[in-house]
Amino acid sequence: MIEGTLSVSELGTIISTALDMAMPDGVWVQGEISGLKRHKNGHVYFDLVERSDEAGARPVATISVVLWRGVKDRVNRLLTTHGDAIRMDNGVAVRIHGSVDYWSGGGRLQFQMKQIDPTYTLGKMVVDRDVLIAKLTAEKVLRLNSLVPIPDVPLRVALVTSLGSAAHADVLKVLAGSGLAFEVLEIHSAVQGEGAHLEIASAIATAADTNADVILVTRGGGSKTDLMAFDHEVVARAIIASALPVITGIGHEVDHSVADEVAHTACPTPTAAAGFVVEIVSAWLERLDRLETAILTAATRAGDIATGKLNDLATRISLTQTQAIRAARYRLDSIEARVNALDPVAAMRRGWSITRTADGTIIRSVDQVAVGAGVVTRVADGSLTSTITIIEQHEDRQ
Repeated sequence: MIEGTLSVSELGTIISTALDMAMPDGVWVQGEISGLKRHKNGHVYFDLVERSDEAGARPVATISVVLWRGVKDRVNRLLTTHGDAIRMDNGVAVRIHGSVDYWSGGGRLQFQMKQIDPTYTLGKMVVDRDVLIAKLTAEKVLRLNSLVPIPDVPLRVALVTSLGSAAHADVLKVLAGSGLAFEVLEIHSAVQGEGAHLEIASAIATAADTNADVILVTRGGGSKTDLMAFDHEVVARAIIASALPVITGIGHEVDHSVADEVAHTACPTPTAAAGFVVEIVSAWLERLDRLETAILTAATRAGDIATGKLNDLATRISLTQTQAIRAARYRLDSIEARVNALDPVAAMRRGWSITRTADGTIIRSVDQVAVGAGVVTRVADGSLTSTITIIEQHEDRQ
């Protein structure tokens, strides 16, 4: 060996020794979990990354982390002291304690995790959430989607969820069980883990560009870290920008995300979100039934009133007709009496007669005939033919 020259393993030993001396008690480090893998032997591997403040930029720094199986049990027991609030997963911000080890065989540094600070993760989630809500409030866009009207009959539903999940099944069950003609457009999205927030935002934007009436964004229950994608600003912005009303059903009754804050209506569960839409349509149908009943009642009442008026009118017309007939009959009898009074035959029966010339002209004056003229006299029961022999003209002639 050349004097002053180290072998690779010797260099590795020096690096390991230097690291041990620099951090004899280990070190706390914070960052975001990425690329997490749970090996079948019980070990957990992931990268701890420091994200850039610039959207879409590469991480500022990355270090590989291993959580050995024996240590993992202790870490999990610590996490359970905070209930089910925290679950180590991609995208979760953590503060962990451990030591840096240099693995000569692989030629890389590795952080061996020994402990975790659950309060850091929970506290950061709360702070980040509050900061985002305050930001959206200051911009006056927090409740913008609530101003988008929901149609009276929202039968076209765009469903943004993880297809095949329990939340997906619950929503479809409620809509199908309603007996109403819902049309469901299913849009798949990851709902937790690294990059889930980007998928959710993209799915909401896709749904908003359809002919749906409403958008349902749903996810089943889980830990607070499982639901953290719905606290992301990009998801909130997608809901705010939606031209369609967004109904959320995320987690359980106690869960409330930023997505719930900016949605048109936040429901406690996926089932409740589907039930909310069913209730809107059912309420409209009930109003329609009441309106139909009111119209039928009004129409029946109007028909009864019209029938009553028609019957009254028919009665009055009938009475008028009877009176008119009686008056007409009286006038007819009067006319008949006058006609009978003027009937020549009747007059003849009383002793009157009618005399005509040979050509049938009624003789009204002595000036119409001469002595020797033939005339015909009509009496009540026959005619008399005679010849004029004497003509006398009375002095009272007018």
